[in-house]
Amino acid sequence: MNLYTIDTGFFKLDGGAMFGVVPKLIWNKTNPADENNLCTWAMRCLLIEDGKRLILIDTGIGNKQDEKFFSHYYLHGDASLDSSLAAHGFHRDDITDVFLTHLHFDHVGGAVIRNGEKLETAFKNATYWSNEKHWDWAVNPNDREKASFLKENILPIQESGQLKFVEVHDNVKFTEQISVRFVHGHTESMMLPLIDYKGKQILYMADLLPSVGHLPLPYVMAYDMFPLQTLTEKKVFLTEALNKNYILFLEHDPVNECCTLQQTERGIRLKETFKLDEL
Repeated sequence: MNLYTIDTGFFKLDGGAMFGVVPKLIWNKTNPADENNLCTWAMRCLLIEDGKRLILIDTGIGNKQDEKFFSHYYLHGDASLDSSLAAHGFHRDDITDVFLTHLHFDHVGGAVIRNGEKLETAFKNATYWSNEKHWDWAVNPNDREKASFLKENILPIQESGQLKFVEVHDNVKFTEQISVRFVHGHTESMMLPLIDYKGKQILYMADLLPSVGHLPLPYVMAYDMFPLQTLTEKKVFLTEALNKNYILFLEHDPVNECCTLQQTERGIRLKETFKLDEL
């Protein structure tokens, strides 16, 4: 098995929304905001080369929306999904599986492309993986979350015939070396892949832990549907990660790809950060 970081660029989101009830005076020290109160975030995906399978976890925001949509998010950076795949010697047609942690636009946008007037899947040879509970939640969204679930990112996947569902029960096996954990505070049935790699366990954190700046338990995003559940899930997963020496892969941290944890007097905190290719 080989793992590759796939950078798809950066975008900006409101700092207050990203840190919920935590005052700006505190979070601004780790994630400094610009003059519009916006912080920069990565859209960092993971590519897993596992035998004959080439599994892409999440796809970034994509590029098919209009100028007005992208004006809200200030996309920047030199990396793209295609350029990052090419840097490791791959093409999107090589991908056999697209694993979508959840269907918010910054995670699934790159899964569908616009070809003229037609929307089609970006990975024509891949199986797309979600789960039935989250899929139903996304295609019948609540009023608070529906701005994150864009039909043009979701429905073409189903229409393509490439969609399959992971069973919703904890530690379900996706492959021999990849199991799936489920959390429900950020959105219904978000999936976190847990990967056995070189004798270590790597947990892809998706939006349960966007960055190292979110390690303290109360640092929960205002975007989360059920923040108290997120707080409980963070405590469970960070404790497990500490006790079992997991490596956490961070999707949105603008600087840090991976981290480990340590116990301190203030609770579970950052131990060290490093790049995936340093393992």
